[in-house]
Amino acid sequence: MKMILYGFLLCLLMLSGCATNPVTGKSEFQMLSEQEEIALGIQEYPQQIQLAGGPYLIDPELNDYVNRVGQKLAGESDRPHLPYEFTIVNDSSWNAWALPGGKIAINRGLLEALRNESELAAVLGHEIVHAAARHSAQQMERGMWMQAGLLGLTLAAGEDYQNAVYETGSMAAGIGMLKYSRDAETEADYYGMKYMDKSGYDPVGAVSLQELFAENMDSAGGWLASHPASIERVRQNQASLRDLKNDGYLGSAEYRIHTRNLKERAPAYDLYDQGRKALQNHQPQQALQLSLAARKQVKEEALFYGLSAEAYEQLGNRKAALQAWDQAIRRNPEWFYFYLKRGMANEKAGNPNEAASDFKNSYRLLPTEEAKNGYNRNR
Repeated sequence: MKMILYGFLLCLLMLSGCATNPVTGKSEFQMLSEQEEIALGIQEYPQQIQLAGGPYLIDPELNDYVNRVGQKLAGESDRPHLPYEFTIVNDSSWNAWALPGGKIAINRGLLEALRNESELAAVLGHEIVHAAARHSAQQMERGMWMQAGLLGLTLAAGEDYQNAVYETGSMAAGIGMLKYSRDAETEADYYGMKYMDKSGYDPVGAVSLQELFAENMDSAGGWLASHPASIERVRQNQASLRDLKNDGYLGSAEYRIHTRNLKERAPAYDLYDQGRKALQNHQPQQALQLSLAARKQVKEEALFYGLSAEAYEQLGNRKAALQAWDQAIRRNPEWFYFYLKRGMANEKAGNPNEAASDFKNSYRLLPTEEAKNGYNRNR
């Protein structure tokens, strides 16, 4: 076993090498080639979108707008040739994230909170730097090294302690992947502002964005999990402004036009979020009423029908739950969760063929053990 470990570590060392960071110019060890970065992003992006809440489908024009802003910034980045992609995730929390190879997502809730196109450019520019400067790839590389170290600790520990070492080490590895380093965040702010400036945006949006986060710590929880806000970051961005033009495009009116439908729908999503909390507190009747009110305001949003379905299930109304799941899937056939939950409902209702089909569709969108096992039980 020790020889296997040494061989594994030797392979990691052989795969890694010294290279120059394409954004900062600093020398660093790299384990992943650019082709491997891109392949990882392409592989992981659809699954991470599924896990984050699924794509936001009911406003294609808003998706096009976000993509245009993102591609404009990406074209001025230090790695404009990456296959950049920008997706809106259907979740109310304030969050955005990047995967290797330029795969970037921003939550519906954060788009609701922003006030102009410059702030949107600040978010997307920041995430573009995480991809262009290999911050996302570096996280994955650190994870590979931590897993190698974990293997070594496990083998070195006595047999009685190996499980405890593995569990503790896995927890540490997971925590290590949650946050970018302080240096990475500073770099993402600094170079993101440079990309904004080169793209014609007023980089003051990066300052007002950090001020917005600092003033709304509770709402910004999703973003703050990996992008800690602080007065220090506001000051750093203010200092960076001195070297930039500060006379670029803010785009307040443009942003209002493109997000008007989103902001008009915001009260319905507030009802939905309240309904999810009611469901978690085992108050299905209240959750149902809130879901019906949200559906009345925005008939095309699948999430609201999914909430109704889960409320009906808690109330014991299996038939109404299945009907609500049908309506949710009809409106959004691109999220694994709806198929998974309808598969479970069909299984309980004694419909094995329908259940197997649902589990298969769920697994196609996101390969989970629940879907796999459900399909095997019902096929």
